[in-house]
Amino acid sequence: MKTTQCQRILDYMHQFGSISTLEAFQDLGVARLASRIHDLKGMGYNITSEIKSSKNRFGEKTFFKVYRLAEQEK
Repeated sequence: MKTTQCQRILDYMHQFGSISTLEAFQDLGVARLASRIHDLKGMGYNITSEIKSSKNRFGEKTFFKVYRLAEQEK
């Protein structure tokens, strides 16, 4: 049976604790993470997000969201 993008995202969050857009694209081939998170929330999953910052390859500060299943928060 084919695994859906939503199921891959859930599995990833269970295994690693969280997921970002970059991780979703690189590790899962999911280009529209925010849309899939919206779908998962519509299915009843309690997913929270946190804005984090990092520096890009030019040394500039950038911001991105990290999503986690609420029951995995610590």
